[in-house]
Amino acid sequence: MTAPSAARTALVTVASVVVALLICALVFVLAGQSPAEVYGTMLRGTLGDPTGLAEVGRRTIPLLLIGAGLALAFRAQFFNIGAEGQLLLGAVFAAGTALFLPIPGALLIPAVFVTGFIGGGLWALVAAALRRVNVNEILSTLMLNYIAVALVTYLIAGPWKGKDVRGYIYTDTFPQGAWLPTFSGTQVHWPTLLLGVALALGLQWLLTRSTFGYALRVVGENPGAAHYAGLSSARVATLVALLTGGLAGLAGAGEVAGIHHRLLEASQISLGYGFTAVIVAWLARGNPALCLITAPLMGVILAGGDLLKIDLNLPFRVVDIFSGVILLCLIASEVFIRHRVQWGRA
Repeated sequence: MTAPSAARTALVTVASVVVALLICALVFVLAGQSPAEVYGTMLRGTLGDPTGLAEVGRRTIPLLLIGAGLALAFRAQFFNIGAEGQLLLGAVFAAGTALFLPIPGALLIPAVFVTGFIGGGLWALVAAALRRVNVNEILSTLMLNYIAVALVTYLIAGPWKGKDVRGYIYTDTFPQGAWLPTFSGTQVHWPTLLLGVALALGLQWLLTRSTFGYALRVVGENPGAAHYAGLSSARVATLVALLTGGLAGLAGAGEVAGIHHRLLEASQISLGYGFTAVIVAWLARGNPALCLITAPLMGVILAGGDLLKIDLNLPFRVVDIFSGVILLCLIASEVFIRHRVQWGRA
């Protein structure tokens, strides 16, 4: 069977998103809301408002970093569902660096990013190691998410608990040298945004123009041929795990150094970015560079979902409805990408 064309893949992907929006519109009708009002509120409050646009940018940063890494991982058939935990481990390593390591001011932010990458990468390597003994990485990465949440809670409630804690638990504030600069009046930490753009383009080059990228594509598309050619699937999976986990770790480092300036509860560090980024990567169809488009799209949905909760009094889980329906339609659309539908008698 020949590989589907890029045009066919793009057409089916766009159609699946349109179907998802139509299904969500039906849900809104059943909830007593006008779909036109719901979608109009989302677009006006995000793309049509400077404050809303800044919120879209804030959500886009972690989605871009994680999504680009997951696009690479899915291309290699390494199904990493643990980006949420890898983001948290990146935040932990970054916070530990900012709070406890005696690093000169000029080197502190680069060190925060490097250790964030290491933290996320090491957490993903646990799943890669378990895969070598036939433990499915979907299960291992998913379970590691819960361990990461427990680890963050233990640290901020125990050995890293801040001296000025009142009510909520968190660490001390980072020194000023570990604060990422932001665009004026927003929480968009532009160094992480630039890093995300550069890495998405870099991973696209790695995938399409490098020897490792060729090996990755062969392993993902035809493991039997990869084995016959002497390519090590385990080695490719290990390197991909390190890269995808490291990018999630960078997202975690950006969140704590650019927005919160301390380590705090897991639900406040990540707004489900690790799971939403799965949709970002799937929409990109295994192309990290396309996450430059799909990450802002999901950023609009996340930021717009908050508006729907406030302005239209919709349920708190409205964003989950969007995410779940879109992912379901994307998965269902695979059959139309890989097979051509013909009407008529057999």
